[in-house]
Amino acid sequence: MLVIDARESDSIDKALKKYKKKFEKAGILRQLRARKQFSKPSVDRRATILRAKYRNEMLLKMED
Repeated sequence: MLVIDARESDSIDKALKKYKKKFEKAGILRQLRARKQFSKPSVDRRATILRAKYRNEMLLKMED
């Protein structure tokens, strides 16, 4: 559960902005989408490895 410390001097907009930032940082939406359907652990591992390879290639290209 996300708790936002909103002072009386803060406007609703500021409190909402804090909430959105905390919500995104916590990764709740990403977690919900991942739980929507089951994926096998081997598929998850393969996707992780492919993402890491892609990132590594991009970093190597940036260095050149």
